[in-house]
Amino acid sequence: MSIVVVGNGMAGSRLVTELRARDPKVPITVFGAESQQPYNRVLLSNVLAGHTRADHIALVDEAWYERQEVDVRSGVSVLSIDREARLVLASDGSVTPYETLVLATGSTAFIPPMPVLRPGGREGLASEGLPSGALVFRTLEDCQEIIEMARTARRAVVVGGGLLGIEAARGLVGRGLEVTVLHLAGHLMERQLDPEGGRVLARTLDRLGIGSRLNAAVSALRTAEGPEGEPVVCGVELALPDGAREFVEADLVVLSCGVKPEVSLARDAGLAVGRGILVDDELRSVGDPDVRAIGECCEHRDEVYGLVAPAWQQAEVLAGLLAGTEPAARFTGAKQITRLKAASIELASMGETHHGDEDEEVEVLQFADSSRGTYKKVVIRDGRLIGAILLGDTSTVGTLTQLYDRAAALPSERLSLLFGGIGGAASADTPVRMPDAATVCHCNNVTKGRIRACWQEGARTAGEVAEATRASTGCGSCRDALEGIVSWLQEQESVDA
Repeated sequence: MSIVVVGNGMAGSRLVTELRARDPKVPITVFGAESQQPYNRVLLSNVLAGHTRADHIALVDEAWYERQEVDVRSGVSVLSIDREARLVLASDGSVTPYETLVLATGSTAFIPPMPVLRPGGREGLASEGLPSGALVFRTLEDCQEIIEMARTARRAVVVGGGLLGIEAARGLVGRGLEVTVLHLAGHLMERQLDPEGGRVLARTLDRLGIGSRLNAAVSALRTAEGPEGEPVVCGVELALPDGAREFVEADLVVLSCGVKPEVSLARDAGLAVGRGILVDDELRSVGDPDVRAIGECCEHRDEVYGLVAPAWQQAEVLAGLLAGTEPAARFTGAKQITRLKAASIELASMGETHHGDEDEEVEVLQFADSSRGTYKKVVIRDGRLIGAILLGDTSTVGTLTQLYDRAAALPSERLSLLFGGIGGAASADTPVRMPDAATVCHCNNVTKGRIRACWQEGARTAGEVAEATRASTGCGSCRDALEGIVSWLQEQESVDA
């Protein structure tokens, strides 16, 4: 069975490695529109901030593809799909047959159709082409362009106060720029935070030198004439409630207005598309069983997942199905846990966080200390955790994640959910008290027991454990926990000796 994978990002590359681990001989061809080898998109904010080098976020190198006899076509886009003949036509002129086609086309940055104003009048829309100095933050190439422009820029505006916008702002202020976040909603990160959490985050950003304006409707990009007569961004216009306009000066504008699933190829091929490519529990297109889809481009049970962990779960399920090693495997959905770990900002959010004290069906516990950037909230229904926010202090995130993932019974001392150690409650972040079944790395579903087994098999450093299990190679937020467990295992070995 020949398999063609369209998309060599975090979902597509994981599928290929999982497939090859299960079947060393099945013919695989993978197309990647980006010229780079696959990289960890989650860590782009670390590259922007200067904390990580671009070559340190690579996932799979060319040598691996050669050793594993995978035909990888980097920098080659698929232009169309002939489903009847089961062929894909690519930008390099090639025509490749398939028996199974997997679409892992991901998502693209959403650019609002705002006008681009030039001196003396209006010309064009931002969605039709951005002027110099205005960029989206989605790919490694975007990141490198922003870094280059930040070398000479003084003042930056980030349009969008979601997860990616906050990460971009933190990276830019770390490079010495004056940064303002303009957000259309009433509080920052409204998909993950409630209004109180958004206010605490805004105060934290302000202490870091990042200003934020809420209910800020950006109506246009304004440009000036550059050295060679080309339009160069000089700021943005805001539409005020009274109908007036306000100009916000900037020589670098980063648009972080959300993403949309990349489904144009699927739609042109006549596949069923909603918000994403519609798939069943076997990740098959609902209209063509020879086509599968995974990652941000697919829609499963009315859900489009925008995080890496569900995409990697889908890749593992599909690899087992295609290789025949796990014929009963099914993807039945995933719980989404959002992590933000920028310098001086730590955030974990999961589940239903919008409930307040006025909701009679739930129990809500909250703690806020905005002066220290701390906000904690848990939401309980029928004795089970259904949502949580930890901002600033994430010391109990391990415990909360376990309880949320498994819908487990909660301790009678509720404050232990916010503050570890109260009432004798065990913290899942403490290795000695953590059960082997506890999940340490949620991106890759690695438990403490798997880490212990890896140690017993001979791994002696966090890096060696990460290489063997992939723990900490997703969002990276579990790296401290992984290193803590490895250190504890080292101490235990010393005591036993």
